Amino acid sequence: MSAVLFDTSIYVTAFRTGADRPIHLRHLGPGSTIWVSAVVLAELYAGAHSRDAKIVEQLEYDFTKAKRILVPNLKDWTLAGKVLARFSSAYDYEATGKARLMSDALLAMSAARQGITIVTANQRDFARLAGLRPFSWRSM
Repeated sequence: MSAVLFDTSIYVTAFRTGADRPIHLRHLGPGSTIWVSAVVLAELYAGAHSRDAKIVEQLEYDFTKAKRILVPNLKDWTLAGKVLARFSSAYDYEATGKARLMSDALLAMSAARQGITIVTANQRDFARLAGLRPFSWRSM
C-alpha cells in the first residue's frame, strides 16, 4: 500500500473544477492511502472563500478521524530551512522567493520522513527541492 499526499496545487485545481471536487481527493483507489498535511490545510484555509471553507473543514474532519494528518516536527522545520539556504545558492533566489517556498520545503521534508509521496502540479519547485534533498514526488 502506497501513501500519497496532495500538494495545495492539486486541491486548488479541484476547487476550480467543481465545488465538491476536493472531497473526492480523499480516495485515490485500491492500494493507496491518502494523507493531508497540516501545511496544506493552512494554505487552503488562508486562500479559501467562505463557501470553500466548509469543504476544507470537512477535509480536516475526515483526515483527523482517519488519523492521517501529517504534522511537521522540529527536524522537518530545520531541514526545510537548510534546504532553502542551499536552494538560494543553487538558483539565486532572494529572501522573498525563499519565503514563498517555505511551505513546499516543509511539506517535502515531512513527507520524506514518513515515506509519503507528494503529488503536485508544481513540477519546477518540487524537482529543484528533490535535487537538493531527495524525496518521493510526482506530477499530476
